[in-house]
Amino acid sequence: MKLSIIIPALNEEKTILEVLGRVKMQELPGWEKEIILIDDGSEDMTGEIAGREDSVKLVRHGFCRGKGAAVASGLKEASGDFVLIQDADLEYDPADWPLLLQKIESGESRVVFGSRNLNPGRRGYASYVLGVWLLTKLANILFGARLTDIYTCYKIVPLALAREIGVSSAGFEMEAEITAKILKRGIGIEEVPISYRPRKFSEGKKIRWRDGVRGAATLFRCRFGGLPQDEKSIKF
Repeated sequence: MKLSIIIPALNEEKTILEVLGRVKMQELPGWEKEIILIDDGSEDMTGEIAGREDSVKLVRHGFCRGKGAAVASGLKEASGDFVLIQDADLEYDPADWPLLLQKIESGESRVVFGSRNLNPGRRGYASYVLGVWLLTKLANILFGARLTDIYTCYKIVPLALAREIGVSSAGFEMEAEITAKILKRGIGIEEVPISYRPRKFSEGKKIRWRDGVRGAATLFRCRFGGLPQDEKSIKF
């Protein structure tokens, strides 16, 4: 099978080379890897560094459009059986991929999330931990689920399903949108524990409290009203 790895990146010149190295080196027996990096309007050397790497398909946005828009661009280019999102910082470790893929290979689930909360180690800013807990709790109430971490980066989804549900959110609220649309279709989501190395604002962390508010609004919109006319999902 083939795994398309989408890497949204914005001003990550300090980490992008190591991330790409880990992505390339991670062994996945029985899987072919496709690496797609979206340079979301970086003002540093992120795109130039990625462009020098073999086996990396580079997509460049002329300006910063947001993580959701970057993922949507990645889905246009993907050709795998499944798609996985990998952040361009060092918060998530590709060494955890096999744990997620085991669930796919065994047929236990079509969709697998890597949860930072099933076996928590380093947790990051307390306000962010609380925010993820509240958003996850809200998603569980609205959609009758029992998840522990809907804002995890690691989501493995069949490419056909990802393209069917589409992506309308430009920013980090795309995490809530993807989760909500999957749950609304009655598709179960399996979670496995993953490691997590939270970084600080001084190291380039970008998500802010406003993104949590947008995430909550997105969950309600997906549950009760669909999408406004000017914010329809990008279909493929």
